[in-house]
Amino acid sequence: MNAHLLMLSDSRLPAGGHAHSGGLEPAVTAGAVKTVPDLAGFLAGRLWTTGLVTAAIAAAACHHAPGGSGWELLDAEADARTPSPAQRTASRAQGRALLRAARRTWPDPLLDGLGRLPHQPVVLGAVTRLVGGSVLDAAGIAAYQSVGGPASAAVRLLGLDPLGVQRALADLAGDIDDVAREAAACAAGDWSALPCVSAPALDLWAEEHLRADLRLFES
Repeated sequence: MNAHLLMLSDSRLPAGGHAHSGGLEPAVTAGAVKTVPDLAGFLAGRLWTTGLVTAAIAAAACHHAPGGSGWELLDAEADARTPSPAQRTASRAQGRALLRAARRTWPDPLLDGLGRLPHQPVVLGAVTRLVGGSVLDAAGIAAYQSVGGPASAAVRLLGLDPLGVQRALADLAGDIDDVAREAAACAAGDWSALPCVSAPALDLWAEEHLRADLRLFES
């Protein structure tokens, strides 16, 4: 067992994840998520769209990390797969926070080449490789985080039964593994061929959330 990977995937790592709901808060505001079954559908949809894209980018970053350069090209691929300006801003904010935490926790010159505001999955993949993780590890952590964050936010936003929410997550375990494997299989290929699945509702909600007068989460 790699304890560093457990730290990296732990929500208690001070990487800013607690400030983001993964689009759940605007979905709640729109009335799309009210119950645990609603949440389960939201999480499944997010996993196979945003989750697959971010997992593939993290896997590609993990595969590329020994090269130590050219990060701006992968970062641009992440940009191209994030059509919402609000979501791009959120991803870069989380990337900056994760990079800051990683530099203090696992200092290494590799991290210096990632730039000032890299996308979160790019940083995640690089750090996964740095601490001895595999491409599949990077994809798995990214896939899980794509649903784990919104699930946690649902308890705070809606007061849902925490045990029911955890059951919804557990029911997605097979899908999380499938997404991780599909993403990892793309890691060594041409970055332009990485998955580019879209989630238009999440994009629209993200822009509306940015203009909201009252927000509990940044995204």
